[in-house]
Amino acid sequence: GDQEAGEMGLAAVPGRQAAFRQGLAAAVQYAKAVGCPRIHLMAGRVPQGADRAAVAGEMETTFVENLRYAADLLAQEDMIGLVEPINNRITDPCYYLNTPHQAAAILEKVGRPNLKLQLDLFHCQIMDGNLSRNLETFFPLIGHIQIAQVPGRHEPDSPGELNFPYIFQLLESLCYTGYVGCEYAPKGDTLEGLGWLRSYWESRGLQHGGTSKATE
Repeated sequence: GDQEAGEMGLAAVPGRQAAFRQGLAAAVQYAKAVGCPRIHLMAGRVPQGADRAAVAGEMETTFVENLRYAADLLAQEDMIGLVEPINNRITDPCYYLNTPHQAAAILEKVGRPNLKLQLDLFHCQIMDGNLSRNLETFFPLIGHIQIAQVPGRHEPDSPGELNFPYIFQLLESLCYTGYVGCEYAPKGDTLEGLGWLRSYWESRGLQHGGTSKATE
């Protein structure tokens, strides 16, 4: 969308279907160029001045239609489309898609196997908490996971509400094999801030880089 005009994605914005399709086509070309098999289909914001409840139905209808179109297009390229709930308590009060429950209901209505949930634990904790049960409940829908500590949105080992060693063990027990995206703002130097990852590898008996000490 037009970021200068305050847009943050278009998939659920009524009247912007043509621009959504144009943007999707461009995103597919970029994804093919870099070999990325997943594209985040951003829902967008409730139109300025509109009442969220009053436009919710029209926005959901638009979202479902656009997601079906996107899924069919992405299937031709063997790609996955992702939808991400973004909290409207801190990050973006106007964003349309806010909770994993809302996302799961929409994905069920869309009914396409190549559309998945992009679950950012930062947003999920702020909106709903109950992370263990939510990860277990929505696990079949998850196509990508992102992490950041709450509330500062810094490294996982920074002070905050979330116990990431426990969460990582839970993901292992669920046999999650996808990527975990580090969508946080480092408090200082990026490499220094990755100390949490080195500590995690060591706790799992791995060398830096994720290789097994036994293998070495």
